[in-house]
Amino acid sequence: MTSTDTTREEVVTARRTGVLPRSGTATVPRVPEQLRGRRAQVRVAVFAEDIILQTGVVQQLRQRPEVELLNESEAGRAEVSLLVVDALTETVTEHLRRLRLATSGRIGLVVGHFEAGGLQTIVEHGVAAVLRRSEADQDRLVHLITALANGEGVMPGDLLGELLDRIGMLQRTMLDGRGLTLSTLTAREAEMLKLVAEGFDTSEIAAKTSYSERTVKNVLHEIITRLGLRNRAHAVGYAMRRGLI
Repeated sequence: MTSTDTTREEVVTARRTGVLPRSGTATVPRVPEQLRGRRAQVRVAVFAEDIILQTGVVQQLRQRPEVELLNESEAGRAEVSLLVVDALTETVTEHLRRLRLATSGRIGLVVGHFEAGGLQTIVEHGVAAVLRRSEADQDRLVHLITALANGEGVMPGDLLGELLDRIGMLQRTMLDGRGLTLSTLTAREAEMLKLVAEGFDTSEIAAKTSYSERTVKNVLHEIITRLGLRNRAHAVGYAMRRGLI
């Protein structure tokens, strides 16, 4: 075979396999187009109630270049831990608790049957994404993993709706009894923020309002936390822009 024929054969092979020829016999794998410019592989550990469930998910993920599958001894390095189960039982809940303590990565749940009442339980145990097994094809599994690795959450539509309902109920339970919403202030909060805006420190605000310094700190901390602000100055600016003080 001539050198020209060899070169032509290498080119044909490269087109078919995605491996580009170099000088000599060495080759380098071509980076898949869908991965160019994206983050490195996500380190994933898969846990399951039985070997059949685990094998099914592992076999789907093993084919995907976005995922680096870790074995049990490497699970502590996982960026994402996937727990694959039939249903949310007490045993599964305990497994979630152990996972949360054992890893700094984020947790996803792939579940066969999920009752709406279990939403609070999984949120409390650190689950940030849920996928029903009937919908767990290869693409959806990878989407769930990459979303978790990027700090996002994934929920089926009905569970997301329930989660929003629960947040709304919490708001009504915790705030409405004081005539307060998430974006407004009580009279005491407004008074203290006005004093902050006028340059008074904690001890001076306590003296003017007849509250303890501890109470003043707690009230201001509650405002900052509830409104998602950074500090007292941010709280004052927020309140003034919205005409709350």
